[in-house]
This record gives sequence, structure tokens and C-alpha cells, in this order.
Amino acid sequence: MDAYPAQELLRKQDDLLRHLRELGSLVVALSGGADSAYLAWAAHQALGARCLSVTALSPSFSAHDREEVERVVRQTGVRHVFVETRELDNPLYIANNADRCYHCKNELFAQLETLAAAHSIVAVAYGINADDVGDFRPGHRAASEHRVLTPLLDVRLRKAEIRELSRRAGLPTWDRPASPCLSSRIPYGTPVTPEALSRVERAEAVLRRLGYRQFRVRYYGDVACLEIGSDELPRAIETGLAGLVAPDFAQLGFRAVELDPEGYRQGSLNAALKARSGGS
Repeated sequence: MDAYPAQELLRKQDDLLRHLRELGSLVVALSGGADSAYLAWAAHQALGARCLSVTALSPSFSAHDREEVERVVRQTGVRHVFVETRELDNPLYIANNADRCYHCKNELFAQLETLAAAHSIVAVAYGINADDVGDFRPGHRAASEHRVLTPLLDVRLRKAEIRELSRRAGLPTWDRPASPCLSSRIPYGTPVTPEALSRVERAEAVLRRLGYRQFRVRYYGDVACLEIGSDELPRAIETGLAGLVAPDFAQLGFRAVELDPEGYRQGSLNAALKARSGGS
């Protein structure tokens, strides 16, 4: 964190806490990742019981992610509830076009608005940060439409800064790899179904049991493509990971398993989308 002097980091955190206190009350969308966990912690520091952190449960949210949320709640003491979202009742979400995340976040924020009103809470926030704005994020459009606040973005906190501040705060998520919803493993245009999501979840659990931390199982029908983080990719190649997990994956309905030689790339399916649109 040499690029981010401690004084600058703490100034941003002070600005964040002051901004949160001025709100008076807040609902925070808590997915269990580094950004949302830090925002939930900061809001709890600023507002105490006047902050409610909320996690949405659906077939696209893995049991592992739920366990991570529960760990955050236990260690931070934030006021927290789970709610069920029903994005899979929406044909536009199931179709899995490029705006899939918009429909997911639209469902989530509508529920959080209702919850905020029921608890007399004045605002809803989520954990987008200053590094996220350059990526393809249709969910941010839903946030704008629902007037969801973006406290981390407002004080220009970047991912590395959030991780360092989380480490200083003792949050268990400070070094947690990014873990978007399970639907992000399914290529655009391939329908999102509970069966596909379950197969991906169980396949990724196999990799987790083998000790891998940064990975994705991309879903191509009866073919699974493994993307492994660059630090762990040499081990995956040396051990013949694709062949090693093939028997377990076969039980999940995958006819073949492939190891992507390029390894894990954040947003790799978004890159394919840009290629199809001519790179725009």
C-alpha cells in the first residue's frame, strides 16, 4: 500500500464515516465481498443500530457466500437480515442477455427500498468503488434509477484502499477474492436456470476443497471450463487439474472439463461480449 499513504487512507475513511453519520440511517446491501463488508462495517461504526445490512438469497447466491456473510456478521456485530429475491421469476433475467445484472439489481433494490420504508430508514446504499466505474456494470443503472447511494465511490475509495482499510479494521474479507453471483459463470445468451446454477456451485465447491482460492467454473452446457488465478495456475497445470476433477464433474452432468491456459480474468465473459459487438 505504499502508493496510498496512511494519512490519505484515513482521510478518506474519515470522510466516509462523516458522510454516513450525516445520513442518519441506512440500509446496506451486503454480499459478503470486500467492498460491501467494509461499507457495512463503516456504516455500523457511524450509525450503530440505525444501520441495517441486508443480504439477498436466491439460487444465484452460493452457500459458500452465505457462510462468508455470516462470518462477517459474527465478527463485526452489524445488524443484519437475509431476504429472498426472485430474479429467476423474471424472463428477462433468465434470458441472460447483456443486461442481466440490471434485472437482478432492479429486483434487489426494489426489495431494499421496501425494507427501508418498513424500518423508517431514509436511504439504501451499495458497495461500488472508484475502480468499478470503468467496467461494464448494468447494475449501476438500476442503482441510479432507485437512487441508491454509493458512499465508497463518493469518497473515491479504490479496491486496494478498501482492502487495506479492511485489514486495519480486522475484517475477514480484506483479502477475499472477488465472488460475483453464480450467474456470471454462464455465457450471455445461455438461459440462467436453477439447475445450471447448482451445477456451477457444486463444481466450484470441488475446486475449493482442493485448496484453490481464485477461480471460476464457466458453464458451457455439458462442458466446464476452469479459469484459475495466475498464482495458482502452475499448480493446476502440473497436477492435471482438469483430469483430476473430471470424475467429480461427471457426476454433476459435465461431459468434459477444460482448463483455460490463460487462467482467471475478471470479466472474461464481458470481453467476449465486447468482441461480438466489434470492440465498442
